[in-house]
Amino acid sequence: MSDRKHTLSFTGADGVKLVGTAWGTSDHPPVLFLHGGGQTRHAWRGTAHAVALDGWHAISLDHRGHGDSDWPDDGNYSLDAFADDLRAVAATFPAPPIVVGASLGGIAALVAQGEGTDAAAGAPSAGEDRRRPAQALVLVDIATRVERVGVERIHAFMTAHPDGFASVDEAADSVAEYLPHRRRPSDSTGLARNLRLQPDGRWRWHWDPRFMSGRRPPADAANVERLSNAARALSCPTLLVRGRESDILSEEGAREFLDLVPHARYADVSGAGHMVAGDRNDAFTAAVLDFLRGLRAGSG
Repeated sequence: MSDRKHTLSFTGADGVKLVGTAWGTSDHPPVLFLHGGGQTRHAWRGTAHAVALDGWHAISLDHRGHGDSDWPDDGNYSLDAFADDLRAVAATFPAPPIVVGASLGGIAALVAQGEGTDAAAGAPSAGEDRRRPAQALVLVDIATRVERVGVERIHAFMTAHPDGFASVDEAADSVAEYLPHRRRPSDSTGLARNLRLQPDGRWRWHWDPRFMSGRRPPADAANVERLSNAARALSCPTLLVRGRESDILSEEGAREFLDLVPHARYADVSGAGHMVAGDRNDAFTAAVLDFLRGLRAGSG
C-alpha cells in the first residue's frame, strides 16, 4: 500500500495537454477519476487517496478546459472531445483502467465505452482510439436521462458570476447558496484550488468560460437516445452511484439505466445530492471500494 502523490501529464485528443494527480504506484491496477463539469481533479482527493491505500493506482484527471489542463484553441468542448480525451489517456496504461466518472466525466466514460469496440472481437472499428477504454465503470449521479430542473440550476450557478469574486470567501458564499444542505467549511482556503487569481485581483472559477458559452459545448449530455444506445452496449462490470437527494438523476432515471444495463450494480447514497463525493465522501468511498474489491476477487 502507498499514499505517495505526484503529478502526471497526458496528451488528449488533438494534442490537448491534460494534467492529473496520481496516488500509489504504477504497478498497481489503475483507477482513473473524471470529475464533473466546472470541477477540478481535486474533487476526488479523499476517495483517490483511500483507493491508493487499498492497493490501486489512483489517477485524478483535469478535463480539458478545467484546472491545470489546456484550454483548446478551438474551444472544442463537445462530448466527443471529452470521450476522445479519455480514450487517449486510457491507451497510455498497460491495461485498461477502471474509470470513475461523475456527471460530465461519467457521460464521457459512458459514450467512450459504449461506442467503443473490443479489440479482441475482430469487429470493424474506426481505429485504435475507438476501442473500449475501460475494464469497468463507476458512473456517479449520471445515467442516460437527466432532470432538466437540476441541469438548469447547475447552469445558473456556473454562469452567475462572470466577473469572478473579490475573495475566496465570496466564492464560498456562492457555493454555500448553491449547496444549502452541505455544512459550510469554517476554512475556505481549500476552495482556492477551484479558482484562478487573475491579474486584476479577482478570483474566477478554474475553467474556461467557453465551456459554457462556446460554439461546441457538451450538448449531447442530454441526448437520451445516444446515451441509451451506449448503455445497452455496456458489457463491462458497472456500478451506478446516485445521491438520494439528487436533482440531476432521479430514482426513475436510475431504474431506467439499470433496465438497460441489467448486470450493473447500484448504490443509493443517503444524505447526498448530485455532488455525491463531496456530500458524503465516507459512504461514496465505501461503495467504490466495495466495487473495486469485488473486481479484485473476481466477483465484480
